Amino acid sequence: MNWLDQVKWDAQGLVPVIAQEQGTGDVLMFAWMNREALAKTAELGRAVYFSRSRGKLWFKGEESGHVQTVHEIRIDCDSDVVLLKVTQLGHAPGIACHTGRHSCFFSVLKDGVWQAVDPVLKDPESIYK
Repeated sequence: MNWLDQVKWDAQGLVPVIAQEQGTGDVLMFAWMNREALAKTAELGRAVYFSRSRGKLWFKGEESGHVQTVHEIRIDCDSDVVLLKVTQLGHAPGIACHTGRHSCFFSVLKDGVWQAVDPVLKDPESIYK
């Protein structure tokens, strides 16, 4: 059996993916992959996601230069979530979020309000021209 057949794809043929920084353990982002994206990621050693809004493969960093080198691909116990252990490239420290932050998980719930607690490392206007 092909390893891709062991993944439990949802009704749209997608699987949720978490990108975690190998060095720090920081959770950088959440995205989706289809079968082709996961196969390309394994083949290239570079994160390739599926953009639901654009309906196509999204090579992480194709516009921003913030590429994710993939060191390890894991699957959870139910085979329905993928975890990528990555190195975030393109800026020091690495920027994974389109807002110019290190991680997409930059807001914390405090006193019933979501508060952005991580700094913008690079103005998104200068990243996406």
